[in-house]
Amino acid sequence: MTVMLNKLRAMTLAVGLATVGLTACESSEAVDSDELSGASEQGEQLTKTVPAGAVVRSTTGINLRLWPANYSKIQRVVPQGARLVLVTGVPKDGWYKVTHDGLTGWVFGQNIDLVDEGDGDGDPDSEGEEPTPASKPATSTRDAAINRAKSVVGYSYWWGHGRWSPSGVSKNAPAGSCSGSCPNCGHSGSWGADCSGFAAKVWQVPSTNTDLTKDSHPYTTVQFSKSSSLWSVINRSDLKKADALSYNTNGAGHIVIYSSGDAWGAMNAYECKGCAAGCVYNLRTIASSYKPIRRAGW
Repeated sequence: MTVMLNKLRAMTLAVGLATVGLTACESSEAVDSDELSGASEQGEQLTKTVPAGAVVRSTTGINLRLWPANYSKIQRVVPQGARLVLVTGVPKDGWYKVTHDGLTGWVFGQNIDLVDEGDGDGDPDSEGEEPTPASKPATSTRDAAINRAKSVVGYSYWWGHGRWSPSGVSKNAPAGSCSGSCPNCGHSGSWGADCSGFAAKVWQVPSTNTDLTKDSHPYTTVQFSKSSSLWSVINRSDLKKADALSYNTNGAGHIVIYSSGDAWGAMNAYECKGCAAGCVYNLRTIASSYKPIRRAGW
């Protein structure tokens, strides 16, 4: 009886959130899409012991696994060229424990190159490194939007909110933490975003929504999945960087910002994915239920 009452309370809360316009995103488990598997995990490329905190780069799309084994759960597919920080510099059967965008797991040594042994501080942007994507100057409206999207990576999923630093996660703008399963999730900290709060900031809709550090959540996936005066549904084959893909079905929805790749297959996308994953840059596929949309004027 108690279990039934708890389920009823959860359903009532979800309906209440929908009523006030917070049907922004579901948890990552509810996202209607297929994750990709990364490169083969055979052989060894990086084998030497290096200091903990050293920076490595993925040489292709690679699996970030929960444990150091090729049968372990894939937590995330890390895109090619991404930087990771070694948690421990001693490989275990060819696997290295790393952190990528706030998520810790294991990657196979064949698929990473050493970028900088550093001083063990785990800073991928130490002196002599190229600047982070978030700090590179924009050359177009779409580039500026992608830079805004890049700067959210590493922040926590924050249901019904949208706020992060354009410089990325730092001591003054920490990632925050989400716990539980949304909409019944908890959040610590005052930085982060859910999928639609994130998309609105990237697109700067409405036009006053330009300050990334100011919390706002003007739209949900209900609005994003339909044409409006600020955006319109387009053909999927016409997708360009900084366009988006959104769906909402029976109160469950999600939206991602397209970056590059095959619009009908493997694509790179930015998203505030869910409580467990947070805000990430992923190689993934997108189901046909998603509608491709473009901001007006782009």
